[in-house]
Amino acid sequence: MSKSIYVVTHPEATHHIHGVVGGWFDSDLTERGVEQAETIASSLVTRLDGATAEILSSDLLRARRTAEVIAKRLQMDVTLDPDLREKSYGEAEGKPRAWLTERVIPLPEIGERLRHDEGIPGAETRMDLAERAYRVIDGLQHSPHEQHILVTHGGTSTLLIAAWIGMPIDAAGLVNFQVSSGSITVLRKDSRNFSHQLAQLNDVSHLA
Repeated sequence: MSKSIYVVTHPEATHHIHGVVGGWFDSDLTERGVEQAETIASSLVTRLDGATAEILSSDLLRARRTAEVIAKRLQMDVTLDPDLREKSYGEAEGKPRAWLTERVIPLPEIGERLRHDEGIPGAETRMDLAERAYRVIDGLQHSPHEQHILVTHGGTSTLLIAAWIGMPIDAAGLVNFQVSSGSITVLRKDSRNFSHQLAQLNDVSHLA
């Protein structure tokens, strides 16, 4: 059975323009972000070409509102999944980015990167985020749906892709797929030989 997964990174949110740390800080879409969500929805209408899809979304407001715009255009329901959240930055969330930069312990070039303690109280490790992302992909592998839309966040997107292409979770500490706000990344399963494809990365043509 073929399968397509459209990974949508939420568009512009208030924490972007206010220069504060996102994570689980529940920022909302800006007016521009709402407009971008509409263009994402239009692109997905074209891509699906009448097919139905399962829509899963992070329960954080900026992602949830994006998913609601998409669902309204597609006339489908949204299921909220906290596993699609961005990495929690603990005490840094909602604070100026400079506050985090001054205190964070950077990832080491060599050694343990997923379980690395950044030194911020209450923050998740990247392993925490990876385990959530891999759990989402595992669920989709067993889903009867052929089309999926995942509305999520930038950091989460990298690990969703890593999980889809079969990268062992302990090897995911070095990987970083650059995705932009409002982008669409397409993952596909080949129905002939069952290979898992990264069919399109970080498409933002709909935002032009």
